[in-house]
Amino acid sequence: MRMKVVALGLLCLAPGLTACRTVDPRKLIFIIVPSQDNPFFKSEADAAGGRAVSLGYRIRIDAHNDDAYRQDNLIDAAIASNASVLILDNAGADSSVSAVRRAGAAGIAVFLIDREIAVTGLAKAQIIADNNQGARLVAGEFARSLGSEGSYAELLGRESDTNAQVRTLGFHAVLDPIAGLKKVSAQSANWSQAEAFSKTETMLQAHGDIRGIIAGNDTMALGAAAAVKSAGLKGIRIVGFDGSPDAIAAIVRGEVQATALQPAVYIARLAVDEADRLLKTGSTGEPERQIVPCDLVTAANANEYGSFERLK
Repeated sequence: MRMKVVALGLLCLAPGLTACRTVDPRKLIFIIVPSQDNPFFKSEADAAGGRAVSLGYRIRIDAHNDDAYRQDNLIDAAIASNASVLILDNAGADSSVSAVRRAGAAGIAVFLIDREIAVTGLAKAQIIADNNQGARLVAGEFARSLGSEGSYAELLGRESDTNAQVRTLGFHAVLDPIAGLKKVSAQSANWSQAEAFSKTETMLQAHGDIRGIIAGNDTMALGAAAAVKSAGLKGIRIVGFDGSPDAIAAIVRGEVQATALQPAVYIARLAVDEADRLLKTGSTGEPERQIVPCDLVTAANANEYGSFERLK
């Protein structure tokens, strides 16, 4: 009796394996994000993975945890898996260049999301939120909430992350020219809520006149809000960046004043759509570097936003 057995990409005739030929499997899209514990990065992974599956691709999702060595190993795994596309939120603008180059040399189309690299021409697309524009929006709202006067503190993100640097530059492009505002402390909390809580406690103890805290992401803003609440203080204005559901809920409660929503879901889906177009037509139809604007979220419009996306 002749029968077909499909296993490990081979089409065979039973009972032996003497008449096997390679089966062209569904193409694999390999998705790597910094962390799946952080809601922002998980939203990226879920959005990219969901879109890829809906278009008929196989997917693998993993996280490099901001470790360039682990990222290298994962890209080696993508190469070994014959991935057609790599969707990557990378582990560093400089440290990721060789990894992206290696993936491209192996025939993998690389699409960078959220974080860019320091070199052009290696990725098929670098699709990132306009962190400078978003930071300026948040800083303007922060200044308005303080009446453009008083002492404030800043919580910075991971120093190796280009986005952290771009955001703080955007903040200060708006805040530094305002004579009535005075930055009394700036400390890195490495995107961490627990670190932000601890650093905020220290800053509040050292500077009793702090009227506001501007944070490089929502996770740190929520840590700052928790520290302010724990200290029994009121009236301290706090803003963040990312547009996380928890931060938006805190805005509704009045614990945080504003955030800049990075459209992570839109960007991740767009990368997959462009990858699909590239595989089918040979071109994305778009330039490599694509900048997507951020939205300012306040109590006035918080109900229009969901998990890193605009609902209305």
